[in-house]
Amino acid sequence: MNLLKTLFLICIVYSARAQVGGKSSFAALNLPFNARSAALGNDFISSRDEDINLAIQNPSLYNASMDRMLGVNQAFLASGINYGMLTYGRKYTDQLSGGFSLRYVNYGNMERTNDAGVSEGRFYAGDFILGSGISKQLNPLISVGANLNLIYSQLESYSSFGMAVDLAGVYELKEKNLVVTALVKNAGYQLKPYIKGQRAQLPAEFQFAIAHKVKHAPFRFTLLMHHLNTFDLTYVEPDLGPTIDALTGDTIPVQLPGVGEKIFRHLTYQVELIFSKNFHLRTAFDYHLRQEMKVAERPGISGFSFGIGMKFKRFSLDYGLVAYSAAGFNNQVTLNVNLGQFRK
Repeated sequence: MNLLKTLFLICIVYSARAQVGGKSSFAALNLPFNARSAALGNDFISSRDEDINLAIQNPSLYNASMDRMLGVNQAFLASGINYGMLTYGRKYTDQLSGGFSLRYVNYGNMERTNDAGVSEGRFYAGDFILGSGISKQLNPLISVGANLNLIYSQLESYSSFGMAVDLAGVYELKEKNLVVTALVKNAGYQLKPYIKGQRAQLPAEFQFAIAHKVKHAPFRFTLLMHHLNTFDLTYVEPDLGPTIDALTGDTIPVQLPGVGEKIFRHLTYQVELIFSKNFHLRTAFDYHLRQEMKVAERPGISGFSFGIGMKFKRFSLDYGLVAYSAAGFNNQVTLNVNLGQFRK
């Protein structure tokens, strides 16, 4: 109960400062840096197995099976932008495990021009996140964990440095195939802003997830509730005004989002089809992502994500695809290797 109270208080502290897209610094913190999470709607925080990459998002998932597990992740976005992550896990005691990570985002070299559009050379832009975390098994049912992330960003001649923490707890009832997770992520501070005196907030967020594996069927269903510290995630164009019906002459007011719309914006539906311990299919639907990213005339499969996972004797491979819109997709690949088995 003390863990839940702590998480709740932290959530309340940051709820007044919560920011979503375009209003905070270090947006790279919210990228899905592993293929499994990408395939399951960008945030997957509710499976406690040997996948070291998941613990970078949810530190309470660190466990002894991740000992000497190395994860190599690479993603490819439109226009040559790419990002990736390197992770490594360690077991310290039977109840204490942890890991390390290095994440990067490469925006590539861009052309610098003056006010007249004349080229003045090229410049580089990129983000880097160095992280370390630890988890403690309090009892057979509950684990708690924390990550500390140091963030550095370089955008042309502007640079910024910050620090963020993730705090989480997981309740796992194995005989019922049930996992419940609470997570506060990206709670931190921009120590050095890009421009002096213009310090921005970090994308702090509170998440809650419930996962259940059907006992006699190969399905694991997860409901993820995200951005719980910000009730209204919708956006209404401030310049919109009432319109006039051409036939009746009636005034049509601006359609504002209702309570139902605001609630469903917080939900991501995740499904894993577990054919065996060595072969998984994955899919998810993020309603908020669809509403924010779809092209109005051609929404397509915006907001959906898909993936596959294959496990071999000494390594595993995962692939994930996120459909942002008709204009672009995110393809991601993950390789996990157990270095301890190679030593044997």
